[in-house]
Amino acid sequence: MQNNLIDTKIVDQKLELCGIRDMEDATIRDIVKVVNMIEAESGEKFIRMEMGVPGLPPSSIGIQAEIDALRQGVAQFYPMLEGHKEFKEEGSKFVKNFMDIEIKPEGIVPTVGSMQACYASFMAVTECQKGKDTVLFIDPGFPVQKTQMQVIGKPFESFDVYNYRGDKLRDKLEEHLSKGNIAAILYSNPNNPAWICFTEKELQIIGQLADKYNVIVLEDLAYFAMDFRKDLSKPGVPPFQATVAKYTSNYIVMISGSKLFSYAGQRLGIMCISDALYNRKFENLQQRFGGLGTLGYTLVNRIIYTLSSGTTHSCQYAMSAILKAANEGRINILDGVREYAERAHAMKTLFTQYGFEIVYDKDIDQPIADGFYFTIIYPGMTGAELTKEILYYGISAIPLRDTGSKKQGLRACVSQTALDRMPALEKRLKAFQADHAIK
Repeated sequence: MQNNLIDTKIVDQKLELCGIRDMEDATIRDIVKVVNMIEAESGEKFIRMEMGVPGLPPSSIGIQAEIDALRQGVAQFYPMLEGHKEFKEEGSKFVKNFMDIEIKPEGIVPTVGSMQACYASFMAVTECQKGKDTVLFIDPGFPVQKTQMQVIGKPFESFDVYNYRGDKLRDKLEEHLSKGNIAAILYSNPNNPAWICFTEKELQIIGQLADKYNVIVLEDLAYFAMDFRKDLSKPGVPPFQATVAKYTSNYIVMISGSKLFSYAGQRLGIMCISDALYNRKFENLQQRFGGLGTLGYTLVNRIIYTLSSGTTHSCQYAMSAILKAANEGRINILDGVREYAERAHAMKTLFTQYGFEIVYDKDIDQPIADGFYFTIIYPGMTGAELTKEILYYGISAIPLRDTGSKKQGLRACVSQTALDRMPALEKRLKAFQADHAIK
């Protein structure tokens, strides 16, 4: 390496200090720690693509509403487990306005980020029916969700969807579901990390099979409405955020306040449970957790109660105000986040210009959208090799293997790389290519 930005000794020393010998064994937080240490010693600011940290200002409407709520004394009171009344009502209107689905306010539940919504859902759905204790992940996906399954001691299965798009998805799902052990299916849409988006036909397949095999679909919409190929920002006007809820009533949808409204630090998510599923009674739930034995009661009054005793009171007022403004058309839900698409377009252009290739590049026959993430590989290198190698050039990302992908490559997040850093990125990629160009 003749053109590297960072002294190789610094990088190697920090990796050894953190016990990282194979980059594919490193977690996202491991890589964050290593890069922090390298930056501190080298004095060079990295192009950081390893962690999906929202990189845009939070909603001013939410901030003001939260300040007002605190001044009015809500910090004095415990929040209700099921959520603040206005939060639930505005959440119900929001899913109608932007997804075109009907969920009563009782099924709209605040959680400590969509991470808690997912964790609580795993704890419940794997106990609903005897013999069904396994979650099927449609990968690639968010690595920590599998860690959650490990923490609760439940098994999971997974497959990389890359070769199973369209009609092929049905046969692959049948292969797993026909065994009878699957309690739930989980996927993200748009996808973290590939940014692929399921088509209506694929969502219909998932919904139909969920009904056929009596499994619950956990739909992770952390990047709600961010398929920027369509304008999904107008309340009550199609097109809407695509959802499996159009094709089954066996669903829990998880919406994050972190990405769409850049409200990550306050940790608030929205768990949206279908009316049919919220009130559905499972004998196994009653035996396991007591109480009514319905899924909604178990999630709220047993699991969320014991995890966190509800969700921060003032944050619920903040999100209520944001949702209300969106429902009334006073804000455009995508205005604050469209820059992610601009960044992705600029970054993908630079990476491909300097010899990199996009790994997950299409939704069947359509180019993927520009959004929060994209995936890259450099010819002749594994994901682990590339993750380490780019550190020497002041760039960080995570290997795809950690996401359940069967492809070699990296997940690149655009959120921490503003448009004014593109010249720095180009200079580093040019240096990388100069040292690694295939002779």
